[in-house]
Amino acid sequence: MTEKKKTGIKIIPSKNPMPLQDHKLRASNFDEVALGYDYETAVAEASRCLQCKNAPCSRGCPVEIDIPEFLRLAALGNFKAAISKIKEKNTLPGVCGRVCPQESQCEKDCTLGIKHQPVSIGRVERFCADFELADKEDKITNKLIPPSSGYKVAIVGSGPAGLTCAADLAKEGHRVTVFEALHVAGGVLMYGIPEFRLPKGIVEAEVKNVVDLGVEIELNSVVGRLVTIDQLLDEEGYNAVFIGTGAGLPYFMGIPGENLCGVYSANEFLTRTNLMKAYLFPQWDTPIKIGKRVVVLGGGNVAMDAARTALRLGAEESIIVYRRSEKELPARAEEVEHAYEEGVKFYYLTNPVKLLGDEDGIVSGMECLKYELGEPDATGRRSPIAVKGSEHIIEADTIVVAIGQGPNELVPMTTKGLETNKKGNIIADPETGATSRPGVFAGGDVVTGAATVILAMGAGKLGAKSIHEYLLNSKIDKPLGREGN
Repeated sequence: MTEKKKTGIKIIPSKNPMPLQDHKLRASNFDEVALGYDYETAVAEASRCLQCKNAPCSRGCPVEIDIPEFLRLAALGNFKAAISKIKEKNTLPGVCGRVCPQESQCEKDCTLGIKHQPVSIGRVERFCADFELADKEDKITNKLIPPSSGYKVAIVGSGPAGLTCAADLAKEGHRVTVFEALHVAGGVLMYGIPEFRLPKGIVEAEVKNVVDLGVEIELNSVVGRLVTIDQLLDEEGYNAVFIGTGAGLPYFMGIPGENLCGVYSANEFLTRTNLMKAYLFPQWDTPIKIGKRVVVLGGGNVAMDAARTALRLGAEESIIVYRRSEKELPARAEEVEHAYEEGVKFYYLTNPVKLLGDEDGIVSGMECLKYELGEPDATGRRSPIAVKGSEHIIEADTIVVAIGQGPNELVPMTTKGLETNKKGNIIADPETGATSRPGVFAGGDVVTGAATVILAMGAGKLGAKSIHEYLLNSKIDKPLGREGN
C-alpha cells in the first residue's frame, strides 16, 4: 500500500463496499436498499483518489463536476466544502449519488481503475449530499442569487432536465417558472424510481433547494392544454422556453391480449406504487393488482424496478422475461445483482407472442417462443432469432410491459413550427439545445429518447447556458420593460 501524504490515510486498491439492507428483509419493505457510507468510510474512499491533474473523471461527468477537488475536500473530512464544490455544477447531488450510472461515466475514466477498482465517486457524492441534508441548522449556499436580469424563462417539466435548467438560469438572475403537469414536482424522480432506490424525501429536499434559488413551480399545469408554448411567449411575457417533458409515453409490443385486465405498462405500475402509494392501500386510495405470479417484460433498469417492486407488493414469484441473454441486459449490473439477491427469477432468450386471458378478460399468462442469438444489431447486441416449434405457456396473474417509452406528443402538437422526428422526439441542436422555434429550447429524454437522469441533467445545463446567451445576445425586450420583475 502507498501513503497519501496530504491526509496520512492509506490508499487501498479495492473500493469500500456499500452497506446494504439484508436481502431477506428488504424484499418485503420499501426502505432504501443501499444504506450509505458512514463518516470514516467516506473519508477512506475519497482518499483513494490519485488527484490526477488532467481529471479524466470530470471529463466523463455530464454535468462537469470538479471531481478531484470535491474528493480532496471529502478526504480531509471537510464535507461542507465538498458539497459546496459539487453544487457549483450539480443541482441534485443526493439523487445522482444514488441513481447515476457512475460505472459507465466518471468511474469508467478513473485512473485508479486501470490497475485497481475505481474510486466510488457516486457513493462519496451521496454521503456529502446526505451530510448537508442532516445539518438542519447550517444549509450550504453555493452561490448568492444575483440581481434580477429582468428576463423571464418558462420551463416545461420538473424532471432532472427541467430542474437543472431552472436552477442554472436562476443563478444567472433570470426569473424562472417551472410548469409541472403532476401534483408534485420531480418528474420521473418521483413517479418512476422506487422508494427503495431513491427515497422521495431526498427528491423533495433537492426540489426545495431549487425553489430556494427563487424558482417558482406551478403544479397541475399541463402545457398544451391549460396554456401553450405560443401563449407563454406571446401573451405571458416569457422571453424563452425550455422543454424538458421527458419520455413518459409507454411502449407496448403490439401483440394480442395487451388490453386484458392485469396488464400494466411499467409507467402505470411504478407511478401507482411510487407516486400514488399503492403499497399503502387502503390507507391511500390507489389500488394495484398483484396476484401470486408477476411477469415483467424487458431487461432495463425500469424492468428491474418493476420486478423488485412486485415482490415488495406481495408477489410470491416475480419473473423477468427477456429475449436476449444475461450478457445483453441493458440494466445496471448493480440493479441486476440486487434483483437476483431478492429472489427475482430470469427467463432469458424468451419472448411472448400472445397474452392469454380467462373468460372474464383477466390475464392468465402468455404464449412464448424461445430464442437464440444471431448477428449483432445496430446497437451492437446480438439479434434474437425465434426457434421454430418452441412455443410454450408461462402463467401469470399480472404482466408488466417494460420495453421502453417515448415522448408525449401534446407539447409538439400544440406548438407551431416545432419540428420532431419520426419517433416524436423534438429535434434540437446537440450543441445548444435550440429547436426549430426561435426562443424555444429542449433537452433530455424528450429529445434523445429514454436515457439516464444524469444525461438529462447535462442537457438541462446546456439548455440553461444557451438560453442565457440567447437572452443577452438577442437584445430581447425585457417583460414590460421593468428590471426585477
